[in-house]
Amino acid sequence: MKKISFIWTFIGFLFVLTACSDKNDIEYDSGSDIIVSKPEVLSVSGTSFTVASSVSGNSDAVVKRGFCYSANNQTPNINDNVVDADDSFSATVSGLMGNTTYYVCAYIYADSRYTYSDVLTVTTEKQSLDAQLDNYIAPSYEDNYVSIADWSKRGQWNLSNVHDPTVVLAEDGYYYMYQTDASYGNAHTAGGHFHGRRSKNLVDWEYFGGTMQNLPDWVIPKLNEIRAEMGLSEVTPAVSDFGYWAPCVRKVRDGLYRMYYSIVCPGYINGNGTWSERAFIGLMENDNPANNDGWIDKGYVITNASDKGLNYNVAADNWANCYYKWNAIDPSYIITGDGKHYLVYGSWHSGIALVELDGETGKVKAELPKPWGTNDDIAAYGKLIATRQMGNRWQASEGPEIVYHDGYYYLFMAYDALDVPYNTRVARAADIEGPYLGIDGTDITNVGGDILPVVTHPYKFNKSDGWVGISHCCVFDDGNGNWYFASQGRFPANVGGNAYSNAIMMGHVRSIRWTEDGWPLVMPERYGAVPKVAINESELVGNWEHIDLSYSYANQRTSVTMTLSADHKVTAGTWEGATWEFDSDNNILEFDNGIELYLQRETDWEASPRTHTIVYAGYGTNNKTYWGKKVR
Repeated sequence: MKKISFIWTFIGFLFVLTACSDKNDIEYDSGSDIIVSKPEVLSVSGTSFTVASSVSGNSDAVVKRGFCYSANNQTPNINDNVVDADDSFSATVSGLMGNTTYYVCAYIYADSRYTYSDVLTVTTEKQSLDAQLDNYIAPSYEDNYVSIADWSKRGQWNLSNVHDPTVVLAEDGYYYMYQTDASYGNAHTAGGHFHGRRSKNLVDWEYFGGTMQNLPDWVIPKLNEIRAEMGLSEVTPAVSDFGYWAPCVRKVRDGLYRMYYSIVCPGYINGNGTWSERAFIGLMENDNPANNDGWIDKGYVITNASDKGLNYNVAADNWANCYYKWNAIDPSYIITGDGKHYLVYGSWHSGIALVELDGETGKVKAELPKPWGTNDDIAAYGKLIATRQMGNRWQASEGPEIVYHDGYYYLFMAYDALDVPYNTRVARAADIEGPYLGIDGTDITNVGGDILPVVTHPYKFNKSDGWVGISHCCVFDDGNGNWYFASQGRFPANVGGNAYSNAIMMGHVRSIRWTEDGWPLVMPERYGAVPKVAINESELVGNWEHIDLSYSYANQRTSVTMTLSADHKVTAGTWEGATWEFDSDNNILEFDNGIELYLQRETDWEASPRTHTIVYAGYGTNNKTYWGKKVR
C-alpha cells in the first residue's frame, strides 16, 4: 500500500494550488441570432488547407472569429487547434500531416458566447515519405502543463494528467486510454474515475472523462460481508476516501471490451496499529468504448488473500511480514492462443499472481473460498509467477503487464517507489505459468531475484530537465507489427522552483523494437509520428547523446557525447576507439565490442523547436541498456 499512501499525501498538498473552477468552461450556444456558415475549402495540399466561412445576422456584435480543427475530435471547439480568420473570414491552416482527415468548423465570439458552424472534413493530399519528413511538424504541446492542469481546462489536456495508463485499439480505429485517478492538484476529482481519452495517431488525444461516476454499489457491502465473516464490525468509510487505481482494458472480441480496475479501501483491518484494509479488483464491460458512458459494472472479481488465517494484528509498519500474501491491485488481462483467459495482478507484498478466468463471465474460474486461511486454503486466489525475494512480503515490484509475442509471454514490471526511482524490467516465459526468466537467466518464478534488462529508467538528455517515475506500463500493438509502450513520466522535484513538480504526470507513448533474440527495446524518445523514411549511413556520422541506462536507485542517468566518424570509428565517448558498421536492412548499428543498437526515427523533444532525429536503444553483452539520440 506504499504506492497509495504516497500519492494521496502528495496530491493532497497540491489541491490548494489548482482548485477546480468551471468558470472558464466553454459555453456552447444554441440560441444565438448570429449564424455561422459551414466552411468551404478554397485549397488543399499535403501540409495545409485554406478555408472560408461567413456570418449572417447581427455581425456587428462579432468581436472574434476563426476556425477550430482537429484530427481526432469530430466536433472541434476552441479547446482544440485554433487559427484566427482574416477580414474576409478565411484562414490557412499549415503544418499538417499528409493523407490525414481533419475536422474543421468556423466560430465567432459575440455577446459573451461562442457560436460554431457545422463541421467540415478536409483530407490533406498524399505525400512521399521523403516529403513528409521534410515537412514534418513535431507535437507542440507543453510538457509542463501546470497552466492547464485544472478541470476547467480538460479539453486542452491531450496527454496531461496521465498516470498508470492502459491502452486498447478498438474496432473503430481509435486507441482508447484509461488511467489511475491521479492528477496534478487532484483535478480528476471533479469528473468521476478511471478517466478516458482517445486518439487515432497516438499523438493527439481527445479527453473523454470518467468511465465510472461513483463508487460501485457492491464495494462497501462486499467489504462488510468479508469483515463480518472475519468477526469484525461493520464500517462505513467515506466514499471520497477510496482509491481508484490502475485499470487494464482489453478487447475480448468485436462488440466486447473489458476493463479490470482496482478499488482500494481506506483504513485498517481492526483499527490503528493493525494491517491496512483490503483492496478489490472489479470488472466493467462495454460494447463500444466510443460511448464513454456505456461502461457497465459487472462487480467483484477478487480481493486480497492471506495465508495467515485471522492473525491480522500485524503492525502497520511490519512490512516484510505483512498480513496479505496477495495485494489485489494492478490487474493485467490476457487471452492466450488456446482461448484461455487469465488475470495477472499484485503490488509489493509477496509478488505477482496469476489466476485463470472464465472467458464468458470474466470472473475467476475457480470458486473463491474465504480470503484467509493456509496456503492451500487460498490456492484459488492465484499462483506466484514473479517475486523479487522469495518470502519477503514487502518488495518493491508492482504494475504487472503481460503480453504475448513470437512464442513468449512477456511480463513487464515496475520496480521501486513511483515518485522518482520507478523503473521497468521485463522477463519472459514460454508458458503462461512460467518460469519467467530475465535476459540474464534470473528465475523470478521459482527462485526470485532482480531481473534485467532495465527497460525504462529515470534519464535526462541535454537541454531538458529529463524525466523520472517512468513505469507502470501498458504494452500494445497496432495489428501491423508496430508495438508501443505507454506509461506516465514525472518531472523531477523542484523544476523551475515548483516544489510540487514531481506531481506533473505526462502520458508517454514510446515505440518498441524487438531484438533479433526476442527482447523488447523501448525507444528513448516519445512517439511523435515521424515518417518512417529509410535511414542512410551518412546520417549516422557526427555527435550523439549517449546514455548508459544502468540501474541507479533514484538517480537520473545523464548523457555523454559519442562521436561517430565517416571512416567507421568512434572518436569520442564511452566506446572511443571502437569501430562501427551499419546494417541498413534492419536499422542496426553494430560495434566491434559486440553491442548492437537498434535505430529508429523519432521526435527530438528537447530540440527547440522540436523536430525529428534518429534514436537508438540496445542491450550490451553485460546486459546493460543503452539509449541515445543523434544531435542535429
